[in-house]
Amino acid sequence: MTQSPQDWSPSNSVPPPLPPGHLRDPGDAWVYTESGTKYWGAFGAAGVLVWHREHGVLLQHRAQWSHNGGTWGIPGGARRQGETAVAGALREAHEEAGVPEDGVTVLHEYVVEIPVIDGTWTYTTVVVEALDHFEPSMNDGESLALEWVAISDVDARDLHPGFAASWQTLQNVLRNHGHV
Repeated sequence: MTQSPQDWSPSNSVPPPLPPGHLRDPGDAWVYTESGTKYWGAFGAAGVLVWHREHGVLLQHRAQWSHNGGTWGIPGGARRQGETAVAGALREAHEEAGVPEDGVTVLHEYVVEIPVIDGTWTYTTVVVEALDHFEPSMNDGESLALEWVAISDVDARDLHPGFAASWQTLQNVLRNHGHV
């Protein structure tokens, strides 16, 4: 199923700030549709929906300066050149939330495709199961909070529009894997 995620805020015309010591990657750039809608990530973007059997899913309260700031979503961001969606999603989730890359099992990849001027932009949600409980950590300025949320309580949050549009499908992925 293909859906259109929401665009970055038009007022946010520059890349987000970098944590100290980080260099800008060529993937940290906008891509545009014919109508001028822009999406972050020259090589696409990816995020991780972390699920734990007892604690629910890990949600990120997005920093105010970010795309749809103040809403709840999942850790993720722009992919680097040559980086797979899974590798990019796990890297971003580790950078933003301390998700242990070797402490999860990949269950599914859900891809949203958007036609852009030079091809197709994709956002991939990588659904993973946390093998052990871990305390997430805010490792950069992209989060206001990180919380484990029961699946039944996710809809009560003010969700990032792209995540909200995908949430029912992602719940079905978990259900189809026998995890809900």
